[in-house]
Amino acid sequence: MLALLLLAMLASIGGCMREPDLPLRIGTNVWIGSEPLYLARDLKYLDRGVVQLVEYPSASEVSRAFRNQAIDGMVVSLDELFVLAVDGLQPKIVVVADVSLGADVVVGHSGMRKMQDLRGKRVAVESGALGAFVLSRALAINGMQASDVSMVHLESNEHPAAFKQGQVDGAVTFDPYRTQMLEAGAHALFDSTQIPGEIVDLLAVRASAIEKNPRAVQALLTAWFKALDYLAREPKDAAARMAVREQITGEQFLQALQGLHIPSRAENMTMLAGTTPSLVVSGRQLMTLMVDAKLLRNRLDIEALLAPGPLQKLPP
Repeated sequence: MLALLLLAMLASIGGCMREPDLPLRIGTNVWIGSEPLYLARDLKYLDRGVVQLVEYPSASEVSRAFRNQAIDGMVVSLDELFVLAVDGLQPKIVVVADVSLGADVVVGHSGMRKMQDLRGKRVAVESGALGAFVLSRALAINGMQASDVSMVHLESNEHPAAFKQGQVDGAVTFDPYRTQMLEAGAHALFDSTQIPGEIVDLLAVRASAIEKNPRAVQALLTAWFKALDYLAREPKDAAARMAVREQITGEQFLQALQGLHIPSRAENMTMLAGTTPSLVVSGRQLMTLMVDAKLLRNRLDIEALLAPGPLQKLPP
């Protein structure tokens, strides 16, 4: 009887005990827009036991990891998020990380001065990621078609070496690889200032992870905005810290940031919440462009992709 009583007590205690939450796994690639997360970690704003940053060599690898359930969230561009969402993977936007204002470019060899100079040439592009969209828009705006260039599918981190070795004549790229190729003699033929508001990077988390681990999502957002505050207060020190992973100098990092707009918390509220979130308006335009270019097989309900709740619950 005593043994049975002890077993019953242990079962009762075990039923009351809650398994500890696993860290929220956030995937990133080498990109200046992801660096505030690493700044937050470096400054101890981000507890590694609560949020784990997982580094991948390219955006394509990040998307693959999300598809394979290896990560719970990611820094991802809006066009890439649409592709994941249309496949039923349920990414939810919790923060708009940045808007590209020149950071994404198409480059060609030094003798080239316009997109038409790439006609018949080999262009490195990351398949299944932002690069395909940027190239599609650059070609269309300049009266060209995909058949006018020969696309060479390479991961973004492979672009500089392929360019220097003459394996490609141009590339769709971004910093830090943009800086590396410009230093190797490349010339910018197109950049995202010509498609304002179309390239938006996001912090997105799987719907089930938001539901199961809300504390970690709150910690992620708190750390993000604390890092942005530090960047505003101490830009040189923040840039020096963030430049390390990008393998560029602090000065180069600050220069590269000129090609981005990083929305504040208040701007994020406008973009993600309210009666008509501004991201819905620009997102619908982007979605139409993607469907027309056959980069997305069908339209989505953009409002269903927004998850402003965690942001709204942050303390003032």
